[in-house]
Amino acid sequence: MILNLNHLHGKSAGATAQDVVETVYKLVEEGQITPNEFASLRIQLDWIQYKQNFREVVSVAQGSNQRGPIMDVHIDTRQVVPGCLRDGILRAMARANPETSPEMRDQDRLPLEDFQSLRTSLVWEFNKLYWTRLKDWEEATGKSYERSLPGGVSDGHQPQAIADSVGDFWTLLKDMEAKKNLPAEIYILEIGVGAGIRMGLWLDKFRQLDQQRQTDYYPKLRILLGDYSLQTLDMSKPAVKDHADLCSFMVLDAVNPLKTLSFLRHKVMQVHSTNVYDNLPDEEVLRRDGRLYFVQVRAYLPMVDVMKISETFHLPVDKIRPSVFRLVEGGNDFLGDRSRCLAFWQEVWNAIRLEERLVMLEDLPDFPFPEGLDASKLEDILKDAPSDFRFHLSSGALESFLNTLPLLHPRGYLQVQDIFVTDFNAYRMGFHGPGKLDGTLLSWVNGVLLREVAERAGYDVHFAPFHYRKGSNTSILYTTRRE
Repeated sequence: MILNLNHLHGKSAGATAQDVVETVYKLVEEGQITPNEFASLRIQLDWIQYKQNFREVVSVAQGSNQRGPIMDVHIDTRQVVPGCLRDGILRAMARANPETSPEMRDQDRLPLEDFQSLRTSLVWEFNKLYWTRLKDWEEATGKSYERSLPGGVSDGHQPQAIADSVGDFWTLLKDMEAKKNLPAEIYILEIGVGAGIRMGLWLDKFRQLDQQRQTDYYPKLRILLGDYSLQTLDMSKPAVKDHADLCSFMVLDAVNPLKTLSFLRHKVMQVHSTNVYDNLPDEEVLRRDGRLYFVQVRAYLPMVDVMKISETFHLPVDKIRPSVFRLVEGGNDFLGDRSRCLAFWQEVWNAIRLEERLVMLEDLPDFPFPEGLDASKLEDILKDAPSDFRFHLSSGALESFLNTLPLLHPRGYLQVQDIFVTDFNAYRMGFHGPGKLDGTLLSWVNGVLLREVAERAGYDVHFAPFHYRKGSNTSILYTTRRE
């Protein structure tokens, strides 16, 4: 048996490595775990910092290779309470046993979909629903999106960070003016506008600096605020009302900004986003003994939550799954009234979990790698990485990144404030998602892959810590074209 401790939160964990070892030894002594099963076991001890997440206390990702079945058993030490390890491990291993019938395997859960890539899972439809109906969610919960963030405020709104960003941009424009290559129209793109607060504050600061230094750059600004939700765009307009003449609002797919803005190819001086990449469709890969396995998922509801939802909403169990799909398809009155539908949405989202299985890369010859990446490139990037670890492919973020670079002016830059993993070893020392954040979900972004893919495309990528808020996990990605 191999036991991996993937966190440094011993004091706040509900279980220690010793607790797990003693429990497993006891199960072997009782014959509940065979010596062969014991020899092939690999148990991961995680500490999931997101109070709402997609894991049960003990879960298992099952797969196989030429040597036989493999199991990745995950224990969330934060959720462990006295007495739960034994039953949790037994249930997880029984579910992974290929001899267990599908009926027995699913007796304690209601599957909502078939196994598939995480990026195509139902959970992303919930994510889309959240951003499309953000105002409805906030009214139902009585809490704004920002209040759900660490510290109750977005790092994108930090005044000194905005002031520094303004200063850097003004300096760039001044240098371009001195070299007589300042464009007549200065395009700035904000991807994922939120409430529009950051852009409003940024424009206030820039106008003030422009007036102080008498440079007359402000009237040349052309501000593009993009989001795929019309409701969000409408919510952002009051924050920039003092600069309305400079602003254009547009429905924009963050994964492919170029599709909407191809007419601005090589013209945008600054592209900025905050906490967008971590909210784009993603998937995970496991590297085990030098082999790559893709993590497929299946969304489900634990049966205990199914019964609670059935009782609360007077809904037969066999109607719950169809009701979930009506919800994500945009229905808001199928339970009789809008408020009941919003309550149903919240209950289902809180309860939803993800079951996992492992599929070897060789068994997925048509796997849709994100743009800029394929199997050989991934293997090359991983040549100096740990031999055994699990990491994000960050498919949505990677595609957004590559579909944004062509918009940049030769002197322009992309600036992203987000949560990045910049060293593969970090994946072996902490949980990096997916986790739930209010009604949405997020995963840390694989900055190593972004940097490697950017270099192959002729761009330099740098990461700097966000030093404006103590304890912040945010980093600032800064991308420019290589000279």
